[in-house]
Amino acid sequence: MRRWDLVLERFLPISLLLLALVGAPVMILAPEGLPRLRGVEREIESVERENAALRREIDVLRARVSRLRDDPAAVEQLARDELGLVRQSEVVFQFPAER
Repeated sequence: MRRWDLVLERFLPISLLLLALVGAPVMILAPEGLPRLRGVEREIESVERENAALRREIDVLRARVSRLRDDPAAVEQLARDELGLVRQSEVVFQFPAER
């Protein structure tokens, strides 16, 4: 009995320490460890930049919608630019495109 107590008191803590000293670097440097963490961090940064760009685009579109709701001149400009509409009293001149 005394012999097992000696083994448990001395060799078990030392062997666990050695296992931790060898196992920790292996786990950190494994493809699922630190390299994977760095890749995920880069992906998160990329997604956050994309989200910020989309938020800015949403703000621009909301401002445009607000302008189109409240400003008749903005509606007229949109009709002229995107639909090619003109007033009945206007004369349209079309010139051939230069090559």
